[in-house]
Amino acid sequence: MNITLASQSPPVAAPPVVSPETNRHGNPAVVGLAGFGMTTLLLQFHNVGWASLGPVIGLGVVFGGLAQFIAGLQEAKTGNNFGYCAFTSYGAFWIAFCLIQIASETGLFPVSAADVGWFLVVWTIYTAIMTVGAMRISTGLGLVFITLLIGFILLVIGHFGAPVFNVIAGYELMICAALALYVMAHTIFLDVFGHDVLPVGKPMIR
Repeated sequence: MNITLASQSPPVAAPPVVSPETNRHGNPAVVGLAGFGMTTLLLQFHNVGWASLGPVIGLGVVFGGLAQFIAGLQEAKTGNNFGYCAFTSYGAFWIAFCLIQIASETGLFPVSAADVGWFLVVWTIYTAIMTVGAMRISTGLGLVFITLLIGFILLVIGHFGAPVFNVIAGYELMICAALALYVMAHTIFLDVFGHDVLPVGKPMIR
């Protein structure tokens, strides 16, 4: 007597339940904005004569430069091309700026005011392009880039013409830095409190 055993399919395991809390990723923009805002603010303290260049170099390399650059690379993973481009670029700006200052102070190679002026010219062009994109995102971010663009223009004038414009730029860029920190705080508080505590407004252009 032959006995045939019925074939049975192996049980299919249910997919694991993933809590929203365990599946979350940090927002790299908060580090990028903090690095940009704080380093920009400290540089303006130097530009208006309140601080020496030493602390600017230290913070510029580590936080404004390296940390902001890493934040930009993390933005690339989220698919945010604007954040990727902005944070990696301005992170590179701070590293390059600090290297130029170090080379000038140590005598590695001479750097004139006009040399720095041309360096600022190319960054003014880049910032003008990014300003249009920022205005398409929110009023807060748009104002960050508008004030940054104005600051670059003033610095260019100051390096090619009257140095007093560098001081004017210092005060104007303090506003830019404060706006960047405001947008950072908006992002932090939105996550912590679960609602918009510091609104950044609608896009300035559509």
